[in-house]
Amino acid sequence: MCDDESSLAFEMLMPLLFLLPPSETKRDGGSPDSVLDFTALSFPGLDRQRRSVTAALHRLSRDPEATMAALKIGPRLAAEVERNRLVKKSPTLRALERYTGVAYDPIGASELPPEAWAWAGEHLAIHSALFGLVGATDPIPAYRLSHDSRVPGVALKAHWSRAVARVLADAGRPVIDLRSEGYAELGPAPAGSAFVRIVSDDGGRRRALNHFNKKTKGVLVARLLASRPSLESIEDFVGWARDDGIVVDTSGAELEIVSESVLRG
Repeated sequence: MCDDESSLAFEMLMPLLFLLPPSETKRDGGSPDSVLDFTALSFPGLDRQRRSVTAALHRLSRDPEATMAALKIGPRLAAEVERNRLVKKSPTLRALERYTGVAYDPIGASELPPEAWAWAGEHLAIHSALFGLVGATDPIPAYRLSHDSRVPGVALKAHWSRAVARVLADAGRPVIDLRSEGYAELGPAPAGSAFVRIVSDDGGRRRALNHFNKKTKGVLVARLLASRPSLESIEDFVGWARDDGIVVDTSGAELEIVSESVLRG
């Protein structure tokens, strides 16, 4: 390969993309005077789908009882209806700051240094039922919508699946898929991606995790943000993980990551 070809190949390398699931819980508030701006979101190929789901959710929010039924929530969470009613007017936060809960609390987004935010902006995307894929630094409002919510006029799986899959394929980036199966169905990752399965090692016998699954993913992301490795392939990630003491099994169709090796780090 000549020098020009080597230079071109180097320039074409794309950073590894980690796809994260969202969370039901969101942090309130946001930047003063900020509101939802679709043009400020990453993955602009999803703009039409974003606008139509947002409009449908806003219409639904005019009927609190119908909204609670669609979102599968009770009166205790009635404030979520108001969040959706104001979704186009409420202040925004960077997506990684907006989400809270078991998976996101270990990340500590509000305390990340600028260099960690820069790494997150290059490597992390979150799959939202409302906005599709958003970058970690994309400004989004608080909202309530899950992959299995029933929004009149919008079948979320059919609405998002092909569009998200196309955008991911067109991006041409290797993908580590940390999403749940429900969100993965809203947009399959392209061929060659690695779907992560979190397991527990019980004396040599491995079993899938439920309770610590989300926490393990959050701690894994926190460790990535702390070390900020240069990752351009799935092999790069596996090498980094093993060097960092994380047990990763690549022998099957999925990447199996042993929870204990992540949490004890």
